[in-house]
Amino acid sequence: MSPFTTLQKILPQHGLSRLARSAANSTTPWFKNLLIESFTRSYNVDLSEATGQKPEDYPSFNAFFTRALQTGTRPIDADLAVVVSPTDGTISQCGAIESGTLLQAKGNHYNIRDLAGVLGDGFDRGSFATVYLAPNNYHRVHLPIAGRLTHTLTQPGALFSVNNHTVEAIKDLFVRNERLVCRFETILGPVLVILVGAMIVASIETVWGSPTSPYQHVELNEHHLDFEKGAELGRFLLGSTVICCFPQHTITLDPNLAPATPVKMGQSIGVIKI
Repeated sequence: MSPFTTLQKILPQHGLSRLARSAANSTTPWFKNLLIESFTRSYNVDLSEATGQKPEDYPSFNAFFTRALQTGTRPIDADLAVVVSPTDGTISQCGAIESGTLLQAKGNHYNIRDLAGVLGDGFDRGSFATVYLAPNNYHRVHLPIAGRLTHTLTQPGALFSVNNHTVEAIKDLFVRNERLVCRFETILGPVLVILVGAMIVASIETVWGSPTSPYQHVELNEHHLDFEKGAELGRFLLGSTVICCFPQHTITLDPNLAPATPVKMGQSIGVIKI
């Protein structure tokens, strides 16, 4: 286990995230501009696609980090037989849900019911795709297929980093971390989109106004909200992970998807079989 992974176990994860949230929400011009300029240089952030292309265009670091993109920069695959990536990032893992378990990393599996609680029924022998968002990625999350949001589950938890080294080292990391589980009814049946929090992730926000992380307790809510394929669902502050789950015999994942494969929001990640 690396020193960084060990350090995460003793650091005050939620305290660090509260500090990050305070700094990210600051509207003091010199401070937020310095943060944005430093972050852009450190992580080689490409602002050419964004609606704002200089620090002064953003009222806070948070606004910069959750920046919108210019119209047309992320076209949604219009093929009705296609499901699309919910976000920009890289594939962490993807494949079959075997005996109710998903692959986190080599030799490390976790149970879908531990991940999604009461919303995890109906996915055995289905398919999943896990997308890791690096700090320089676009950080809004979208729906991979049109559907109706029926339930959400907020799950408090730890805030371990979700980078590759930590995901490989810490068993059941996605089950242990704070997360928001969203269940949709679609032409495929139920589909899950799960937003997993991480260290220094100061908030998970949704377009329908669900409780903003950090979550204080488990909360199951019912909804009746319709979304088109590619519609925005929410956003992260700083890097994290999105997990999508699909029922058995409903989609064929793109055979080119593999760990470390880069993806863009709106591109095809699979084809509908039914």
